[in-house]
Amino acid sequence: MANFVPNRALTPIQQAVAASIFIASGVHAQQDVSLKPVVITERRVPATADVTGFGDVPLGDLPLSATVVGQAQLQAVGARRLADIAQFDASISDAYNSPGYWDFLTVRGFVIDNRFNYRREGLPISAETSIPLENKERIEVLKGTSGIQAGTSAPGGLVNYVVKRPTSQTLRDVRLEATGKGSVLVAADLGGRLGADQAFGYRLNVAHEDLKPLTRNLNGQRSLLALATDWRINRDATLSAEVEWSRKSQASQAGFSLLGNVLPAPVDPNLNLNNQPWSQPSEFDALTGSVRFDQTINADWRWSAQVGQQKLKTNDRLAYAYGCSAENNYDRYCSDGTFDLYDFRSENEHRTQQAASLNLIGKVSTGSVVHKLNLGLQSSRVKQRFQMQAYNWVGVGNVQGTSMLSADPTLSDQSTNRDEHSLELSVQDAMHWNDRFTSWVGLRHTRLSRDSIRTNGSRPTTYDDSITTPWLAVSYAVSPSETLYASAGQGVESQVVPNKSSQYSNPGVALPAIKSRQWEVGAKGGRNGLGWQVAVFNIVRPMTNLDACYRFGTPCDGQYDGEASHRGLETSLQWEQGAWRLGGSATILDAKRQGSVIEPSTNGKTPTNVPKWVLRAHADWRISAVPGLSARGQLSHEGERAVLADGSQMLPAWSRVDASLRYETKLAGTPTTWTLGAENLLDKRYWKESPYQYGHVYLFPGAARTWRLAMQASF
Repeated sequence: MANFVPNRALTPIQQAVAASIFIASGVHAQQDVSLKPVVITERRVPATADVTGFGDVPLGDLPLSATVVGQAQLQAVGARRLADIAQFDASISDAYNSPGYWDFLTVRGFVIDNRFNYRREGLPISAETSIPLENKERIEVLKGTSGIQAGTSAPGGLVNYVVKRPTSQTLRDVRLEATGKGSVLVAADLGGRLGADQAFGYRLNVAHEDLKPLTRNLNGQRSLLALATDWRINRDATLSAEVEWSRKSQASQAGFSLLGNVLPAPVDPNLNLNNQPWSQPSEFDALTGSVRFDQTINADWRWSAQVGQQKLKTNDRLAYAYGCSAENNYDRYCSDGTFDLYDFRSENEHRTQQAASLNLIGKVSTGSVVHKLNLGLQSSRVKQRFQMQAYNWVGVGNVQGTSMLSADPTLSDQSTNRDEHSLELSVQDAMHWNDRFTSWVGLRHTRLSRDSIRTNGSRPTTYDDSITTPWLAVSYAVSPSETLYASAGQGVESQVVPNKSSQYSNPGVALPAIKSRQWEVGAKGGRNGLGWQVAVFNIVRPMTNLDACYRFGTPCDGQYDGEASHRGLETSLQWEQGAWRLGGSATILDAKRQGSVIEPSTNGKTPTNVPKWVLRAHADWRISAVPGLSARGQLSHEGERAVLADGSQMLPAWSRVDASLRYETKLAGTPTTWTLGAENLLDKRYWKESPYQYGHVYLFPGAARTWRLAMQASF
């Protein structure tokens, strides 16, 4: 085989693509054509999700909607962040997902709360940080209200990260991946068992990425070191422990906005307005771990105890484009493309979260009825400590990114420190009346205690409450593989007034907890390679005036005002036959604001940044003419959405096509997988989302066409 000589004129990613094609073609040419392909039939285990709160009950049997995105799916699309899972489910979309910052998701039209709607190994965590995916086995998303699964959480959804655990067989995987202008990821995944009777297991994940995306002024680095272990004490008892350290340093991409009353044409997606000479990266340091003990009591009962802790340190920095004082518009940019620019720095943010849970799971029979019970007790504590922030006007910038200004890092703004404690008691009972009919009952009682105080010792507040949230459902098995269901439940949440005294007369104060209500009717099933699900839902959530206070221009009390009603239809379909695997999902959403007294003009209007319909679809094809080669195509389509609360500006619908080739072979006897992929294959220009965040309209462009080359070897 001739020597490969890289063309020095090519970019690093182009060199990597050319080299991989050359190597792969050489390997294929050297294969012994006399070898017959080996066909491996995968044994599929019914999917479960810890986030549902029903343990090992298959998702197909549960009267609710949930999505599970596994490790293989994450790697197939080169997922780096939580926002990347939106492409797998039409109920999920973006919500202020600025590259370089932490992630926000919208589920069923509601932005889920980064403080209360996230779990890791089932325990509550803060998602106000960057969370790596290399050591995650899967990401679970419960759709709808979650009052039975969580004490406090916004409606829409609940996200649970499940970490990789020790493997039964020795695992030695190495992954290399290049993207963008030369971003390079190196990751290793090692697992196995040791000792007498293989009693001790381990799983080690190490990753480092040098970040050089196509977006300018967005370079950075990130690292991960994670270890999970377990000890099979005896046949009935297991002790597990895991710890994860991660660090990410990267500048974020500042958003664009309306130019006066005009929605501008989509801009160059590689332009970054966070490009001042003094712009610094945001830094996210995290140390998270948990310990769990599982004990089987007998054939019908088992119990578990778990404790976990998360410690976060963040330096949040941005050359912050915000509003137009020249035209007295503070929620958008000026008509001529200029804007006010601020030097924002909130450094040494410390967030600590501790949680512990105790669960008893089992079953009893009362006559012919079988009760599957789950009793739980959970306690969590949150401690947030901040210092004064810099939030200083430094001059006028422009959307061309050519205005260079002087920094002003003066610490001028107070922050708010918070302490929170919750104690939750839950009871769930799945009553199987016969082989077909099951009724489900759940109840969670939550006691909340929250305190806040400004960093200068002023404005102390204390809030205590006790809330009970019920959940009821019925399901009927039409056949062993098809189920009809209906459910009704509540969720509870507590909003915090943003820490901005120029807009609120009660900044940083926690508002009283309130309840959301939901009903859902659905059907799901699967047979002969076909799986499907359809659900109709309605969620009613009390709303605040926090956004309206920004629009009024003068400080006002943050408080509850009216409600939001989200009614929708969700469908999903998966089909596998021979060399083909097809799938997709669609969501149609009718979301409305209603009952507002403070801002009645928003009643009957669609909330901002909520698409009216979403479609996701993918097709995988194993190409029989070239053993080991497969192709994947993926389509994402999102309908129009409101840019302004009054509906006077709408963001057009958009579509994006992604594609990839995957080739499995052996290199020097080592199983190796090569992937060549392209995000936004057609290189379309479009506005991806229009979040109304921090009292401002933002526009984020869809990423430019981005090539990705990955190689994974299993030793």
